[in-house]
Amino acid sequence: MDLIEPHGGTLQRLLANDPQIRDLRTEAVHLPSWDLTPRQVSDLELLMCGAFSPLRGFLSAQDYAAVCDDMRLADGMPWPMPICLDVTAAFAATISCGDRLALRHPEGMVLAIITVSDKWVPDRESEAKKVFGSLDDTHPGVFDLLHRMNPVYLGGAVDGVEMPPHHTYTHLRHTPAELRSVFAKLGWRKIVAFQTRNPMHRAHVELTKRAAALAKANLLLHPVVGRTRPGDVDYFARVRCYQAILGHYPEQTTALSILPLAMRMGGPREALWHAIIRKNFGCSHFIVGRDHAGPGNDRQGRPFYGPYEAQQLVGSFAGEIGIEMLPFEEMVFVEQMTQYVPKNEVPQGAKVLGISGTELRRRLREGLDVPAWFSYPEVVEVLRTSYPPRASQGFTVFFTGLSGSGKSTVANVLLAKLLEIGTRPVTLLDGDIVRKHLSSELGFSKEHRDLNIRRIGFVASEITKNRGVAICAPIAPYTSIRREVREMVGEVGGFIEVYVNTPIEVCEERDRKGLYAKARAGLLTGFTGVDDPYEAPEGAEIVIDTSKMTAHEAAQQILLHLEAEGFIASR
Repeated sequence: MDLIEPHGGTLQRLLANDPQIRDLRTEAVHLPSWDLTPRQVSDLELLMCGAFSPLRGFLSAQDYAAVCDDMRLADGMPWPMPICLDVTAAFAATISCGDRLALRHPEGMVLAIITVSDKWVPDRESEAKKVFGSLDDTHPGVFDLLHRMNPVYLGGAVDGVEMPPHHTYTHLRHTPAELRSVFAKLGWRKIVAFQTRNPMHRAHVELTKRAAALAKANLLLHPVVGRTRPGDVDYFARVRCYQAILGHYPEQTTALSILPLAMRMGGPREALWHAIIRKNFGCSHFIVGRDHAGPGNDRQGRPFYGPYEAQQLVGSFAGEIGIEMLPFEEMVFVEQMTQYVPKNEVPQGAKVLGISGTELRRRLREGLDVPAWFSYPEVVEVLRTSYPPRASQGFTVFFTGLSGSGKSTVANVLLAKLLEIGTRPVTLLDGDIVRKHLSSELGFSKEHRDLNIRRIGFVASEITKNRGVAICAPIAPYTSIRREVREMVGEVGGFIEVYVNTPIEVCEERDRKGLYAKARAGLLTGFTGVDDPYEAPEGAEIVIDTSKMTAHEAAQQILLHLEAEGFIASR
């Protein structure tokens, strides 16, 4: 596979103030524009810099179908992941094939212009089955595809105008051309790339050292700092861990560069995608480990992908993609040998030690020791600084339930009790109060209801990030937006969902505003629980029924949960 430079020229040319770029900027002023989502910004950046070579833009309908069906473009070149520009139906109605469209960063600048060659409505369920092998939306890629992405796809070549701005770790960001130039300057001819989205510990170091020695090559640590799996350690902490760990490799053998990729957690297909990307960055070898880019388990508790499916798929394309796969087993610590070895090399009867990610988080949360055989002190220190014990973290208590279920009453009692404890500032974001002060212009369509909850989630995440407590009490009837808020808050602190499961008959009896009666009479439309659905939570941390307990009893149940989880110090 030959490397194709980004459409419109190299990054240096894109950044230069040459006449072509000036002309594109002038043209963009008069074009319709689309405000890119964070995932689309990541995709566009990697399209423009050549990391997604051989793509020259967002996939056409023909290429999209071929990628979904066969993991190839229409011309037969390997490419496993759909890269499409999804837009709203209303916006798509204003665009025709052949139109030029300005693509804007959320901060407002035009990053590129797309010449629209295709416009179509995809079968997203079919795409989910083919690309991710499942319709189970506990898979983050499936959830995004079915619940977050817009319904219409646009395809077409892009002309780059300006690369997305980055203000963090700029010295660790490289385009493919820049990184290949670095390798050439250092005299590196064979380079093993290691993909990671998690902090690295001793097992990872041992694995990468073995891989580099096997290939007689230098090593590139190439972690993803775009969107990864919800709940992952934030990339600031991860990059500090990577920087700390570099000292454990021999000098001048290992390089660190960060990749702004929006992962799909697509398992085998994602592994093949990662390999092609690293080929574009000049690497000769790519490590594929156990359950590469796996999203965990489905609703039945079964892994979405087999542990070595990714290795098998990448191996089947080995002769075409121009990069050699290094398959590795999981590395485990053998107590008698006091060293890490691949799992399939453990001597019979030997005692194997291990700490899961869940156990590591528990130890960090409770301030417990992390053994030296598992990680390095400097890495653990970074994680302890970024993730203090829960009693020092912020958290959000998110109530959801029907109108009249008792959410606001319990939330106010909980507010009073947390203020009495007095260890953190506490803010109540009640549904009616937020509607008055934050979302007064919104109606009650699904789009506006989601926007209202998204605003609540954003405010709650900011409070949580700054080590405060947010208590939210909206109706929040839809599963997808509640999950979005959980992920938003969960990145910066604790999230506790409280489902107030009070029977609707009781809610109607309590209705002092007469809203249920108006909805039953047809005088009020789109009312939750009557003619608009309420999607009951399946995984709420706490479920209460205020027809069976007082508000004070319900608040006490929540406090006991917070104490048991470590968010409130034991008395």
